[in-house]
Amino acid sequence: MKQSGKLTLANGTTFTGSWQGTVPVKGEVVFFTGMTGYQEVLTDPSYQGQILVFTYPLIGQYGIQAEASESNQIQVAGVIVQTLAEDGQGTSLASWLGEANVPVLSGVDTRSLVHLLRTEGDQFGDMMQENMTVPESVDAAYIASVSTTSNVEYVPEVEDGHVVCIDYGVKQSMIDALIERHMRVTVVPYDTTPERIQALAPDGLLFSNGPGDPTQLDPFLSGIRELATSYPTLGICMGHQVLAHAFGCTLLKQHHGHRGANHPVRHLASGQVFMTSQNHGYAVDVKSIEASEMELAYEHINDGSVEGLIHPALPIMTVQFHPEASPGPTEAMVVFDQFVNTVLHQEVAYVG
Repeated sequence: MKQSGKLTLANGTTFTGSWQGTVPVKGEVVFFTGMTGYQEVLTDPSYQGQILVFTYPLIGQYGIQAEASESNQIQVAGVIVQTLAEDGQGTSLASWLGEANVPVLSGVDTRSLVHLLRTEGDQFGDMMQENMTVPESVDAAYIASVSTTSNVEYVPEVEDGHVVCIDYGVKQSMIDALIERHMRVTVVPYDTTPERIQALAPDGLLFSNGPGDPTQLDPFLSGIRELATSYPTLGICMGHQVLAHAFGCTLLKQHHGHRGANHPVRHLASGQVFMTSQNHGYAVDVKSIEASEMELAYEHINDGSVEGLIHPALPIMTVQFHPEASPGPTEAMVVFDQFVNTVLHQEVAYVG
């Protein structure tokens, strides 16, 4: 017999469904619009601590594959679906979540829930059974919890250069994209000093994606700026935001974030449009760019939000979207090509 559970949002609205799990959770409730890629999403460190609602009505239909994970664990606090499939090759999604003690609420009217979040905005919620007590607060120091605690090196068969990745919660597919382009990658903790990074003798720097509020990294902005002005630099998602902030842009919390695999982005210089994978709840304030040291490079076609920046004189480029996809379209992989070209030639080489 299935047990019942509920999600109670900060505004007091409650959604009920069938419960699987042993612990209650509190977290920001957000939604993902992609039709596939649930394993990659659930293991993406950028989702650390969030309660994730899938808009596609059937989730879990092709099971779990060991090679598809973006990190070594499930990162979300809880999962909400309309229908949870129990089939699929290999391990089922339901059993995989159960083994990790990640609660699931299924049979939920996700259409109504997502409509509410789009109307009223992303907000915190409590996911539980009737007799459970939810924690009063959550630890928001997400980056410290997902970043590596020691240097990790990835060596390609053929090495053309060395990229140091400042790890705010890097996805494995980002590392793979650089290895495929013959880059040795050294992943370092988020709080590594510029002196220690310089001692690694990088040819370029990747500031990675990561979870939560980018102001977590405000104490490190001067070091981030020092590093970015010294090496060819690429910032992705959280990395984009902190680099923008370090060079004078202001950041804002979005009403409801971009989380999906079908977001259209325009490259301003060429007019080229990419369909992109995205996962973020914060953005660069477009009005702040003019007074900063950066220039707008990409914009979101649907809402005009900032999707990428360039420095006019230094080899620094940033993107809010995820060029590595996983899940999603891979046409924006050209960003990695351009970054590696910049690393190899130690000069500005932008997309377009």
